[in-house]
Amino acid sequence: MLEIKKSISESIAQGIKAINSDASLEISDIASMLEYPPDEKMGDLALPCFKLSKTLRRSPVQIAQTLADGMSTPCVARAEAVNGYLNIFLDGAYLASRVIPETRAKGDKYGAPTDLGEGKTVVLDYSSPNLAKPFHIGHLGTTVIGHSLKMLHEFAGYKCIGINYVGDWGTQFGKLIVAYKKWGDREKVENGGVDALVELYVKINNAISGNEEEGISADPTLADEARAEFLKMEQGDEENLALWRWLVKLSLKANDEIYRQLGITFDSYKGESSYTEGMPVQVQRLRDKGLLKIDDGASIVDLEEYGMPPCLILKRDGSSLYPTRDIAAAYDRKQMYDFDKSIYVTSAGQSLHFAQWFKVVELMGYDWFDKLVHVPYGTVSINGAKLATRTGNVILLRDLFALAIEKVAAIMEEKNPNIENKEKTAEAVGVGAVIFYYLSNNRIRDINFVMEDALSFDGNTGPYVQYTYARTCSVLSKSGEYDKNAELLITSEDETSLLKTLSRFEEVVRDAIDAYEPSIVTRYILDVAGAYNRFYHNCSILGAENEQIKNTRLAITEATKTVLGNAFGLICLKKTEKI
Repeated sequence: MLEIKKSISESIAQGIKAINSDASLEISDIASMLEYPPDEKMGDLALPCFKLSKTLRRSPVQIAQTLADGMSTPCVARAEAVNGYLNIFLDGAYLASRVIPETRAKGDKYGAPTDLGEGKTVVLDYSSPNLAKPFHIGHLGTTVIGHSLKMLHEFAGYKCIGINYVGDWGTQFGKLIVAYKKWGDREKVENGGVDALVELYVKINNAISGNEEEGISADPTLADEARAEFLKMEQGDEENLALWRWLVKLSLKANDEIYRQLGITFDSYKGESSYTEGMPVQVQRLRDKGLLKIDDGASIVDLEEYGMPPCLILKRDGSSLYPTRDIAAAYDRKQMYDFDKSIYVTSAGQSLHFAQWFKVVELMGYDWFDKLVHVPYGTVSINGAKLATRTGNVILLRDLFALAIEKVAAIMEEKNPNIENKEKTAEAVGVGAVIFYYLSNNRIRDINFVMEDALSFDGNTGPYVQYTYARTCSVLSKSGEYDKNAELLITSEDETSLLKTLSRFEEVVRDAIDAYEPSIVTRYILDVAGAYNRFYHNCSILGAENEQIKNTRLAITEATKTVLGNAFGLICLKKTEKI
């Protein structure tokens, strides 16, 4: 579609010259003015001529009519002037002559805007769960949004480094150490894994804050004990560090299965603890720059003139905080990878935190401060109730995935009991249903997670688009070999509509990268699936009137399979050849 827009823009530019020889607009400027009409009946592309009226000294209606009369490019079937708009209808035969050969030639690279990322490096910090806590639905956003952004950037030619910056350091470990020493049993924790750690974590928080329902009185001194145990860790206490290493190992093992189901791997598991040695260097640089101030015993950077609260660097006891570790980690990554962009995917609730330490990095004199990008996303609630690990109000991803897989398996048993690799397919579709539900939403929107909606197999869902992919595979399998060198013949509006949608893929990828928005790809996948299913139902493929039409429709089906498969890979969705 990008080249099509360029051809159309060139023709419009010629038309503008014919109206006013002194007027000039860059081809790229004209291309940016082209819009997608809200209804296909109004055209495939439209140019609002109102912006040209002042420059060309004519009414929008006159401009649109002159451009329609002068439109001359093989990709346009016809152009119409309607109320100051130039409505453009693309030519199906031209689309087929471009889309089908390109999908065949480029295969899994079709739609990839490799000029965007060639020679550039992107570091992506995502998922990054706090260890010793369950992997719950609240972690789904950073994990699937982050990995989708990684896949999009890789597709566009960037060298990508995915970092799981796990929360393996901080006061929560002080709390767990206190809880374990008071109530823990090594064999029970070893066998119970992360569930046993959660029990201890909830118990210590209840003990600190109190719980009237369970008759537990508050004991704030336990919070002081937790801080003291964490400080001992930072100071190198071997007993606490040995406990910490064991707790981390148990947590990572629990997370591995979730990442396997999602099909996600990371290039680095460098957690917060990795930067304990680098933090003092950055703190000293802050002192040397005269940025560090003491406020009530804590070390801060005053950001009042930038409209932000102070950024806390060290607590009163001298232990580190998140900004300290994040600055040290960013510096280390710049030295190691020399990134062109460093992307952080976290909830919108952390936006102030990132704005603060990004500004501190700038004040420290690091010239790469403007390469740091925070990608926020909305909160997740369960039927309106916010998640809280401390109270156990969570839906664990392993349980959600298990429920989805069980439901898919039951449907498959009823409809296709003899399918091969039944368990593998049920997992791909079940997990895919949850991913697709999440990524169908604009990332900044808050999501009220409703199980029934997420696991629905009707409407615009993951199973629907995966079934559409399976349908293309089935058609091609039943057809056997066909003549790929036959001349293409377009005979239906449904063929043209589908080809037009397929031609937009690269444009969609560029938009998704520019906006850091995977839902743009998800919505596009629905567009492709909808267009293919209309084509499938309205245009006989294997029973076409003649071989030329049959070969054309098989070629369109093959192109659809390629585009869907490539797009699935950009949103953590697995390709399913049979359902």
